[in-house]
Amino acid sequence: MTDTTPPTHTSASSPSKEVRQFTVGDDDDGVRLDRWFKRNLPQIGFATISRWARTGQIRVDGKRAKPEDRIASGQVLRVPPGGENARKAPRKARELSAEDIAEARNMVIRETPSAIVLNKPPGLATQGGSKTTKHVDGMLDAFVENETGADGEVRPGIRPRLVHRLDKDTSGVLLIARTPGSAANYSRRFSGRSARKVYWALVVGVPQVREGMIDAPLAKQPGTGGEKMHVDEEEGAMAKTRYRVVERAGQKAAWVELEPLTGRTHQLRVHMAAIGHPIVGDGKYGGQDAFLTGSISRKMHLHARRLIIGTPDGKEDGHKTGGGKLDVTADLPEHFAASMAALGFEEGQSDASPVRDDAPERTPAEKKQAARRHAKQYRKDRRGERRGRTVSAGTANQVAKAKEKAKKKAAKKPAKGPRK
Repeated sequence: MTDTTPPTHTSASSPSKEVRQFTVGDDDDGVRLDRWFKRNLPQIGFATISRWARTGQIRVDGKRAKPEDRIASGQVLRVPPGGENARKAPRKARELSAEDIAEARNMVIRETPSAIVLNKPPGLATQGGSKTTKHVDGMLDAFVENETGADGEVRPGIRPRLVHRLDKDTSGVLLIARTPGSAANYSRRFSGRSARKVYWALVVGVPQVREGMIDAPLAKQPGTGGEKMHVDEEEGAMAKTRYRVVERAGQKAAWVELEPLTGRTHQLRVHMAAIGHPIVGDGKYGGQDAFLTGSISRKMHLHARRLIIGTPDGKEDGHKTGGGKLDVTADLPEHFAASMAALGFEEGQSDASPVRDDAPERTPAEKKQAARRHAKQYRKDRRGERRGRTVSAGTANQVAKAKEKAKKKAAKKPAKGPRK
């Protein structure tokens, strides 16, 4: 059977009895062979994959292949029958209530073959924690579509996954990747800074410089359990934010656009508080000074207004976004829009255009940090390869005996005297 679509998962209860052939899709281009199995045939364990590779039963375009070999889209994989791990049951989708599914669906502002873009409301966490049971990550099963296998059994399809995060009280654009391949692609664009994010914020007071750059390293604040960040010129990680004042309400408040050039925790909130203009409603970093009187809401006024990011194949949604670009704008939450109106600001005064034209040049420190992240990911990818190269107990004993024999031989050999 030749499958030009994502491969069908074979259940452990109904093992395949035929040789299978799969065509590698664009989403799996460049991944390791063992990673392809983990994504597409997760019920087949690494030990089985290694055995098949050693005995030549796995073929890529008719040639033998190793688990660590990387495959390309369009190549044909030959997979032998069987190999299902009965102990590894297929993943079951999280059971969601009708209300949760409706809530998740109502957040959607754009859907493409590789992504689901949400407008996250304030107060909803992106990921769970020790005291957080409701969050975006837990609602992603609302977007899982069932697939029917070759044996007629219906199973959950691929679960979408988070690519980046927003603080619980920050609203706006949140990108969800549909597949592991698109998640890796989008993640590279975020870490490589080719993605452009523009935030709207209301801040207390008015910055004297209407447009500028905040360059202030950030680190976890001691004594807060990692829950709070602060500016640390000596040991902090590089953090840069561009800002522009769109409009002002006397000296009381200002509407600013913020564009983070780095992605540190709470970066925009700490940076604005550091220059003396905390974001309205951010009591964590602005204290009581972060709240305005009158009809202005006490909620956080920070909104991810716009995201511009390249798509994985460079073609998706091209007719709408100018060729290979996903350009999404999220409406303001109710409290933010009401505060804008109360201060006399009109949304039409800005189109949330990015301040910068291209990705900024990385500093040596940032390049070093990126290299460390790359090395960490590389070691993670090679774990399976190292397991495949583990020597057997018999081989290990032989090596140990050879070393012991050489040591005894060296001890018996008389030492050479001084030359005459």
